[in-house]
Amino acid sequence: MNDTFIADPARVVLVGVDFGRDPDFDDSLDELALLAGTAGDQAVARVIARRKAPDAALFVGSGKADEIKALVLGERAEAVLFDQALSPIQQRNLENHLGVPVSDRTALILEIFAQRARSHEGKLQVELAQLQYLATRLVRRWSHLERQRGGIGARGGPGERQMELDRRMIDERIKQLKLRLKKVERQRNTQRKARARGGQLRVSLVGYTNAGKSTLFNALTKADSYAADQLFATLDTTTRALYLGGDNGGALLSDTVGFIRDLPHKLVEAFKATLQEAADAHLLLHVIDCASPKLLEQWAEVERVLSEINCADTPQIVVFNKLDRLPDVARPRRLVDQVQRPDGSRVLRVFVSAYSGEGLPELRAALAAVARGDDAAQALSLVAQPPALIDTAVLPLPHP
Repeated sequence: MNDTFIADPARVVLVGVDFGRDPDFDDSLDELALLAGTAGDQAVARVIARRKAPDAALFVGSGKADEIKALVLGERAEAVLFDQALSPIQQRNLENHLGVPVSDRTALILEIFAQRARSHEGKLQVELAQLQYLATRLVRRWSHLERQRGGIGARGGPGERQMELDRRMIDERIKQLKLRLKKVERQRNTQRKARARGGQLRVSLVGYTNAGKSTLFNALTKADSYAADQLFATLDTTTRALYLGGDNGGALLSDTVGFIRDLPHKLVEAFKATLQEAADAHLLLHVIDCASPKLLEQWAEVERVLSEINCADTPQIVVFNKLDRLPDVARPRRLVDQVQRPDGSRVLRVFVSAYSGEGLPELRAALAAVARGDDAAQALSLVAQPPALIDTAVLPLPHP
């Protein structure tokens, strides 16, 4: 008999605050709801507040905080999740006011990463990011940290606060993790240099989380990496050989962690070694969910993070995935064309469905052309379409 206990999802209230300055503000809170679901929570209510600036004490102001408290009581919610980052003092005040735990988007993403990390390196990176986040929460965050520890021979000396001891332990652990990650990074660099000596084309999949990178990776390499229709289904970088057919030889294809709006900067720093696979690639396959209503915003966010890790100038092929989810009226006239990136440069675009396999032969042909040293224009002429039908006009981006 299986006595495994499965806890019910925690009931949470989602809160987003529109300050009128962010054009990408998610007034539906759909992405936060997906994040909550990925972490194992159930969104039972959503609240949108509009302010000119955050309230110093409660972030949303006392009136909106009372409204949220009424929802918490009415929906029997067990926690409140904010779509924006909260200061330690705001978080503490909100918990006192609402009577339930309060988390922000940063803490939620860190929790998901902690649940999903599988490799030794991934676990080290997540722990580092969590401790760096926790270090900022020690400032007047928990009342038990205000107790004094003293006495002759007590660690830290007479009268040293428990908070200072906790901070010291966190700082020591952060130093240890950074040293261990440097060792892992050196090992990765040795592996990369060995692969570089092989002279193979190195290709990295990048894109917004849940764009279908892992499904595409499996379809191209016949691998069995974990893939699911959820945010951050996979966190650890996986590299496999990709056969391109004929005399084109092969390439090394790496699947990397997905990006997301407002990805905590400390998490970007902590995953630097993992994202280095993208930085060292000869070519990026930027995978985009072409059926997403947030396509343009997600595209721009990935480009922003690529700039942060010095990948903005790495050659790209833009892969519009999930073609099978487009209605017939929104399907493209052809599977291969050119498109303009947010920075104004033009790159090859290939429409595919990693699920059904449509467009994958065209994508392989484009990769084979790059492996031979052809440019994008030559790659366009090599796909199975009459050259007369191929032009460099930027097609309207399809929307469902």
